[in-house]
Amino acid sequence: MSKKDACIADLKTRVLTFDLAPGATLDEVSLSASYGLSRTPFREVLQRLAGEGYINLEANKGALVSAMDFAAMRQFFQTAPIVYCAISRLAAENATLPQIKMLKAAQFDFTKAKASLDAGTMALANHRFHEITGAMSANPYLIPAMGRLLIDHTRMSQRFYRGVAPQDGVRINQSAHHHDLLIEAIERGSAEEAVEITLDHWALSRDEIERYVWPDALPDDTTRRTTGDRT
Repeated sequence: MSKKDACIADLKTRVLTFDLAPGATLDEVSLSASYGLSRTPFREVLQRLAGEGYINLEANKGALVSAMDFAAMRQFFQTAPIVYCAISRLAAENATLPQIKMLKAAQFDFTKAKASLDAGTMALANHRFHEITGAMSANPYLIPAMGRLLIDHTRMSQRFYRGVAPQDGVRINQSAHHHDLLIEAIERGSAEEAVEITLDHWALSRDEIERYVWPDALPDDTTRRTTGDRT
């Protein structure tokens, strides 16, 4: 792997795992030096990342990690289930045997990550699994949309995989089971079944994603103290 490709892969991981926070400004001088790249190759890296939606290149501001503001999240919730279902349908219709083997390998990696209980590792493994389903669709219009959605989905899913309550473990196991069912549906070429599984999978993660967008309310006693209610 070239220095430039390694830099792209590492910066993607840092964005997906919140090591580079949404909206953060990238220090091009220090980053290019840390990756051993001169200015021109590093600018090419930034242009590649911007083209895929990981960062934004803005005049007079430089490179910024893609934000996750309210408007973006609203569009995410409107768009994600539509694109995910279309991708799954086309994956079932178009997947090749080598791609199915890749998907099974990605699921194996996800299962290993699940056992590690490391949220970042699980989120990245899940990202790779769904990235492969996007490639299976063989659709040049949907693949970029899928890639952009997965950036925000992976970032928001950190909370999903970080849960420590018993019900969190149940949800993560159910998510892994959905992956297995989706692989089977794609392998059989069952498009309708793939869509139904995808809808179930989306519903499972949607609640946790909404909790990211809408944080838990303050405890009652905290609310009373801050509002001056001493009843």
